[in-house]
Amino acid sequence: MAKSNFEYVRDFEHETRCLPNTWIVVRIDGKGFHRFADLHDFVKPNDTRGLTLMARAAADVMFEFTDVIISFGHSDEFSFVFRKNTAVFNRRAEKLSSLVTSLFSSSYVFHWNDHFPDTKLRYPPAFDSRIVLYPTDENMKDYLSWRQADVHVNNLYNLSFWSLVLKGGLKPCEAELKLRGTLASDKNELLFQEFGINYNQEPPMFRKGTTLLRKSVDFLGKGKRTIVMPYYCDIIKKDFWDTHPELLKQGKAGSVEFHEGMEFFEIKKCS
Repeated sequence: MAKSNFEYVRDFEHETRCLPNTWIVVRIDGKGFHRFADLHDFVKPNDTRGLTLMARAAADVMFEFTDVIISFGHSDEFSFVFRKNTAVFNRRAEKLSSLVTSLFSSSYVFHWNDHFPDTKLRYPPAFDSRIVLYPTDENMKDYLSWRQADVHVNNLYNLSFWSLVLKGGLKPCEAELKLRGTLASDKNELLFQEFGINYNQEPPMFRKGTTLLRKSVDFLGKGKRTIVMPYYCDIIKKDFWDTHPELLKQGKAGSVEFHEGMEFFEIKKCS
């Protein structure tokens, strides 16, 4: 490339490289998603279409970045965990953050009509992101545990709040006042006594969030393919990590047996 007198301006550029031998977590969050959800008539407190669309976009990130070993999301956020030894983009933080966010955002729009066929996208959604590094396996697992614990806290409150508003006839300010200072046990009692809702019987997707794992599956003798599978399970307990040992070993995708009705994502190819 020919040089010019203006190339000195590149000296002002600065790159931040993620520390070696650390888990890299990129977390994306929706910007102004309360307004976005209202304008697009999302079902409250949980819209399965919106949650599945988020998972679809996250799966596309995992297909593009094969060093993402696990991702977890709920509501308008998703976290992507890159293996400790990843060398993708030389571990440049700005590159990782910007590309994950860009791909997630474009995928969300690309798949919109698949999940909201009767709702026109009124304006482009936006997501921001941050990168956090975790030096130990326990640190990384605790991060994911924190995000899943947050799902429970938020979902229990939102289910109680919107039950009071949509079924109980309270104004939002009245529902907020009634829930102020309540414990989880109080909310569970309110849901059951006033609305006949057993919180533990709510869909696991709402209570546990969505965990995405890369798996290898043999499609009935047609050869193995790599897919991304959603799990709606407890990732805080040791059982999860024992069931998927390849995650901490940073090995190849675990194998699963194909069965009719199994839920999974594949790369969407243009016809």
